[in-house]
Amino acid sequence: MTKKSTGPSRPAGKGRDASTRAVGRDEADLFALAMREVKPLRQERAKRAPADDVPPEARAETAPEAVRAGPRLERLPARTADRLPELKSGASPGLDKRTAVRLKRGQLAIDGRIDLHGMTQDKAHRALEKFLTASQGAGQRCVLVITGKGLRPTGETGVLRNLVPRWMNAPAIRGRVLSFCTAQPRDGGTGALYVLLKRKR
Repeated sequence: MTKKSTGPSRPAGKGRDASTRAVGRDEADLFALAMREVKPLRQERAKRAPADDVPPEARAETAPEAVRAGPRLERLPARTADRLPELKSGASPGLDKRTAVRLKRGQLAIDGRIDLHGMTQDKAHRALEKFLTASQGAGQRCVLVITGKGLRPTGETGVLRNLVPRWMNAPAIRGRVLSFCTAQPRDGGTGALYVLLKRKR
């Protein structure tokens, strides 16, 4: 038995979805040529969940090593220098008596020296900070800081001679210094200071 036709017959290939149409060889070659320089988009960013959607515990596990290592520098507690007693020339808080006496008498070997005489205040401050940092880093213990006497006809002393003892309590310096005092005449007298540095940890 033959089925009855339900409508007018269509020619072969007519009315088909364009997506199911057979592609000719020429068309395929043209498409391949056109797509030769096309690169696929990366999908990593699309796959990543927003930071706010990730649980805290998951972020801790996937955080970079440098971040997991600890807090940023600006979040660290106040510097140790802020909790140390103020240093004054000749005073040695926390230093044993024998070492303090030897420092005042100039009996400790001088491992390094810096001459600030003639420098501007800004230049001298930077030079002193750099010198003490490098000296401690090199394992030096006792250094000589030359300020110059700066005696004036009016009887006033030089600017650096007055400022350097104050700089010993600056945050970038105080944490490195155990004690300081006026040098012996042979090493510059009132125009120089013996500075005893903390041991490098």
